[in-house]
Amino acid sequence: MTKLLECVLNFSEGTDLELIDQIVSAITTAKVINLHSDPDHNRSVITFIGDPAGVRQGAFDLTERAMQLLDVNNHRGEHPYIGVVDVIPFIPLKDCSMKETVGLAHDLGKELWHKLSLPVYFYGAAAKIKQRKDLPYVRKGGYAALQREIGLSERKPDVGRGLHATAGAVAVGARDFLIAFNINLDSTDPDLAGSIARNIRESHGGLPGVRAIGVELRSRNLTQVSINIVDHKKTSMKKVFDEVHKWAKEYKVEIVESEIVGLIPAGVVFEGMRDYLKLKKLSENIIIDTYL
Repeated sequence: MTKLLECVLNFSEGTDLELIDQIVSAITTAKVINLHSDPDHNRSVITFIGDPAGVRQGAFDLTERAMQLLDVNNHRGEHPYIGVVDVIPFIPLKDCSMKETVGLAHDLGKELWHKLSLPVYFYGAAAKIKQRKDLPYVRKGGYAALQREIGLSERKPDVGRGLHATAGAVAVGARDFLIAFNINLDSTDPDLAGSIARNIRESHGGLPGVRAIGVELRSRNLTQVSINIVDHKKTSMKKVFDEVHKWAKEYKVEIVESEIVGLIPAGVVFEGMRDYLKLKKLSENIIIDTYL
């Protein structure tokens, strides 16, 4: 029996390609299958897979390298973050239970604190506090808010105390598959993108299993609806795109293109998908089943 685990780690650097390569090269115990860096988000999303021990070690090694090379106090980016390594989610892929994945997340969290003095919040299935199951709750207000509120009981880390002087904190979790899907609008108005995001996300009465925020893409003179589909069986990518298109039409703005960040399961792919969703690119390399 070969156990297979996935990690989709997000770290706070998306502009300096040489620096990104140095950080990514820290992973030697797992297979890197996807890297997506965005200069406006100033964030990189790296996907790697392997046996549970190798993936856990890869997450630790990358975090250690990022802490050596990055300083959260110098970071500026459109995407919310709480540290130089913002989030470390583990996803069971093959012959690996969610219970086992949660245990691995908890073990990594303890190791990050004891060896690197990095405080940890647990989220998703690994959450130890009910409200922290949802990542947006953990990351509410971003690093600036966390700096102000770290002394409050409801914002204390699950492991460790305070914030690391240059690395901040990290959210470590276990979860099911998630689709990260960005839709870019021909508009420079961040309030417009934010309004569409509010209209479609579940927490505001929108689509089930959908989280979304509006983001300004200054380097491209565009705005973006940045979306996480946490349950693609309830809400498909096509449905999300149709809903954004409906509101874009309402606000008299065009959709320029969309992009998938990370990987997707084969079951969500449909004929004519690239054209329908206005995807910049679509290849077999982003289908997770290819690696199973």
